[in-house]
Amino acid sequence: MLKIGEFIYAWGNGHYTRMMALDGILPKYIKSKFEVHYSSKGEIYQKLLQKFPTKKQQIHEILMPTPVDGKKGPSVTRSLWNFLLPVSGNPPLVKQISSYLKEESKIYNAQKFDLVINDGDVGSNVLAEKRGIKCVFVTNQFKPRLWKSHSYFYPSLVYISKQIAKATKIVVADSAPPNTICEYNLNFTEELKEKVVYAGHFSNGIVTNPKPKSDLEKLIENEDFGYWMQTGNKATNEVTGKKYKQVFRADEMRNEKRIISHAKNDPTIDRITGKDGKTYSFSEAFDKNINWIQIDIGFLSEQEKNTVLDLCRYVVINGSHTSMGEILGVKAKPIIGIPIYDEHTNQIKWAEERHLGVLATNKKQVIKGVHEVQKNYEVYLEHVTEFAKNFDRNGAQNTAKIISKMLEN
Repeated sequence: MLKIGEFIYAWGNGHYTRMMALDGILPKYIKSKFEVHYSSKGEIYQKLLQKFPTKKQQIHEILMPTPVDGKKGPSVTRSLWNFLLPVSGNPPLVKQISSYLKEESKIYNAQKFDLVINDGDVGSNVLAEKRGIKCVFVTNQFKPRLWKSHSYFYPSLVYISKQIAKATKIVVADSAPPNTICEYNLNFTEELKEKVVYAGHFSNGIVTNPKPKSDLEKLIENEDFGYWMQTGNKATNEVTGKKYKQVFRADEMRNEKRIISHAKNDPTIDRITGKDGKTYSFSEAFDKNINWIQIDIGFLSEQEKNTVLDLCRYVVINGSHTSMGEILGVKAKPIIGIPIYDEHTNQIKWAEERHLGVLATNKKQVIKGVHEVQKNYEVYLEHVTEFAKNFDRNGAQNTAKIISKMLEN
């Protein structure tokens, strides 16, 4: 029986969603019997346990190093302190790296993998190369452009890119040029390009059986509104939410209807704010035909999310690669992007240059961006519609084909 290792980086949800999309389709392409072992930590490790309750023996907790959270997303200062000192329960980074590579080595030695798939985990690349094991590295960044204030990160980027380069195949989870959203986060060297495959986005291919419309879906029919998404880990989610609140307090936004999804499975968040300033439950707002200004929801069902994306005018996001692919490529909606870090800024800047959306780094720019998109909506819609025609959403399928061929050889 073939054995495949999936090593999933635990910072953000994009690595996990990509690997689960791939995981669901691998059996269609690999004809031999195979077994997958999963490795991650924290929230992603818990998600794996919940998703595969009968496969606990194949799920491994590896304390791979990740940035340290701060009040505004990942904290550069605290992460640098963590290099030699314990911070927020994280052992010194030097110790973390040594410990996590030892633990991954134990898994490699015990399982004797035929192939490994690494989404964001560069340490596993190193181990695979040393053992002569075929390795696929799935990514949307290699050597990102750095903004001047972050130029001190350059040596670490060079180091990480060298570890990525050790993979047998580098799979970019994006459309091929010139339609590559993450273009400014790649910058591959010439000697690497024959290893690189642009597989396409690992877009959400979930097919849902239609259910009766929820009160939320009924409330937003025939309405002009924006969809404001909070995504990412706890710190990123919270800082995004605070930025949104600052914008909503502005007089210029008092008539701008919006839906805010908080990405938290917490029904106490769910509420409707009417133009009268009062708050209502979804059912109450629907029954009373409330003229609403803001809808807060903890967690959208798959059907509700599709309905919101289909009906909204524009989407406000932090610039995560997975979300941008779904919004620009699948739903063909313009974006207003409020980045948290350079990876986001690069992707939103790329979209802005192609009139697919607007980059905004502060409250005034967000408000200006909303008005810009609304005022020139047909222009933005024309550009995103054209972009969507060339969007490759078959990343999971194309990667599964690559893996199948590598195993056959």
